[in-house]
Amino acid sequence: MSEDDFAPQDFSGAEALPGDGTWSDEADWDLSDFVTDGDEQLAEKLPVVAIVGRPNVGKSTLVNRFIGRREAVVEDVPGVTRDRVSYPATWTGRQFMVTDTGGWEPDAKGMQASISLQAEQAMRSADLIVLVVDATVGATATDEAVARTLRRAKVPVLLAANKVDSERAEADAATLWSLGLGEPHMISASHGRGAADLLDTILENLPETPRERYAAGGPRRIALVGKPNVGKSSLLNRLAGEQRVVVDDVAGTTVDPVDEIIELDGKTWQFVDTAGLRRKVHTATGHEYYASLRTRGALESAELALLLIDASQEITEQDLRVLSMIIDSGRALVIVFNKWDLVDEERRYDLDKEIDRELARVPWARRVNISAETGRSVQKLVPAMEEALESWDRRVSTGKLNNWLKDVIAATPPPVRGGRQPRVMFATQAATRPPTFVMFTNGFLEAGYRRFLERRLREEFGFDGSPVRVNVRVKDKRERTRSRK
Repeated sequence: MSEDDFAPQDFSGAEALPGDGTWSDEADWDLSDFVTDGDEQLAEKLPVVAIVGRPNVGKSTLVNRFIGRREAVVEDVPGVTRDRVSYPATWTGRQFMVTDTGGWEPDAKGMQASISLQAEQAMRSADLIVLVVDATVGATATDEAVARTLRRAKVPVLLAANKVDSERAEADAATLWSLGLGEPHMISASHGRGAADLLDTILENLPETPRERYAAGGPRRIALVGKPNVGKSSLLNRLAGEQRVVVDDVAGTTVDPVDEIIELDGKTWQFVDTAGLRRKVHTATGHEYYASLRTRGALESAELALLLIDASQEITEQDLRVLSMIIDSGRALVIVFNKWDLVDEERRYDLDKEIDRELARVPWARRVNISAETGRSVQKLVPAMEEALESWDRRVSTGKLNNWLKDVIAATPPPVRGGRQPRVMFATQAATRPPTFVMFTNGFLEAGYRRFLERRLREEFGFDGSPVRVNVRVKDKRERTRSRK
């Protein structure tokens, strides 16, 4: 590359198409890993394939094989159920989403309940399920429990016998017919053996369009989350105007999520009251373990999370743990400081400092101070929820985005890395829910600069209440030259 490749970006030159801010060489960039569109095609409009199974059977390796890059990561810690992570994939020209799930740990407390719960969540959220089994071990008691639940699924279920690296291993894998899920598809996720055939079978059984996850015109789904005894059930009753759920001073009264349809300000909302998250999933036992998994499932099916924090008490590690779960889920967020009637001047002073210190990573989240007990300021919740959901759904046109990017980079170029200044070629919004942007560059953008772009995106286009994700795709000049040949 010459020094000119790293000169300050000129978005008005010959590369730019007149007036719309897109680029003449845009076709040279690989967009297949992102859901980009000129006609509002969103990630949630793609069918979903869920990869499920025990820990260490090769689920994430298979996900990486499907998406064609190393991106899915598994922590080999027994009993940890990670949040589901979805990745776009393309096979024979067809796009779909692949969801990597946490492993079902056979030694976890309440195994049968947790296995059934997670399998049911996969059945609700996916359009096709792939159960991965370690063929070198054979069908374990956990595999059999999973299979019993999946046999009730109303979506296609495929059985993948992984780690079949030789013809001899195929004979051992044949015993997996006993799971009752049909023919075991013999693969080696690490070596790629049989993966293409499995993908072909997936596409044969995968519907062209996904099941509706957010019904058009239906009520927006709101999850009430937080640690125990912060007033989630009290708030639900206050919003409903009657005693819909049990409220008690004893923490942990709510175990299973409770769905309620409530009309507020002329609109219908679906609220889900969840169990308070007391501790980390892998340290929870009995009903706490079961309740924590149900809460995660309720959050995954929600569009917005109302995070309730007890304003009369110091912000705790439990509060921050729930916040991290919401951020990872990509849901819109409103932080609700409840029990404001118990807050005096001294506590308000301390709370302001705690917010600056503990909630610094979510300055974009709307904050509302209420008292579910007295009804103080509860009416402020609806405007905050509407603003957050509007941001969560917002899409910025490619032309407007690149015109904005031109001005930002002209004023504040990317920092030099390794003696060279990276050049941002163009940008596009890949998805909504949450808003996800992709910057195509010929060099790495520092994390600090990506945060700067995210902050400026929020200021310019107004994404209050919604997370914004900025991804960078690096492609150098030599690759672009080869792609033109």
